[in-house]
Amino acid sequence: MAHTLDHIRDVKIYQSKDGYRFSVDALLLYSFVHVNLAQRIADLGAGSGIIGLLLAKKYPAADVSLFELQDSLAAVAEKNIALNGLGKRVKVIQGDIREISALTRPCADAGSFDVVVSNPPFRKERSGFVNPEEERAVARHEIKLKLSELVKSAHYLLKTKGRFFLIHHPGRLAEIVSALREKRMEVKRLRFVHSSASSEAKMVLVEALHGGRVGLKVERPLVIYDENGEYTEEMLALYGEQRKEPPRR
Repeated sequence: MAHTLDHIRDVKIYQSKDGYRFSVDALLLYSFVHVNLAQRIADLGAGSGIIGLLLAKKYPAADVSLFELQDSLAAVAEKNIALNGLGKRVKVIQGDIREISALTRPCADAGSFDVVVSNPPFRKERSGFVNPEEERAVARHEIKLKLSELVKSAHYLLKTKGRFFLIHHPGRLAEIVSALREKRMEVKRLRFVHSSASSEAKMVLVEALHGGRVGLKVERPLVIYDENGEYTEEMLALYGEQRKEPPRR
């Protein structure tokens, strides 16, 4: 399978030319993660490793585990770890996230992670068009991993007061809150993502605290494009860029 070499912020990344490729979702989720200290970070459904690699740069004292089911994506993630010189702190764990205890060391890993992140499939298995390309289909539809199974695995890894960050479709927010509460994780922060200031939310960023009390902060909306169809200043900053010329009028 052919690959391209891309750059985002201070990370170089190989990704499939025709298979699954990361989107703006990954950058949005990375930017939403704010903790004072992180020693262990897990990315569930890591794909090519982009979110975990960005977080490894953001938190240089942290060890990062990239959990990925698909062999092809796990292999690319391994290449990207080496490409960015992060082999001492970042590792790939290839296997089924639903069997998280079999992929980890139960005594050492269960309840030991400060942060778990995930950019999971948004769509239920039989909803909408399913891409015939397997990498993309598994990444976008709940073919191999349902929301409740994802939450169960995140709960298994997180220490008490550890934080779970995910990005998802806002239409499933009630389901997300319910699944988290079943595992004693309380939603503490939300941010809705809009394509434009006048459009409805297309994504929601969620932060949940393991063992947290009820109490929720809804942040101001994140808008991707301005009235000229250009990236907003906030989006340019997320990419590590600045506007090079005045926006079109």
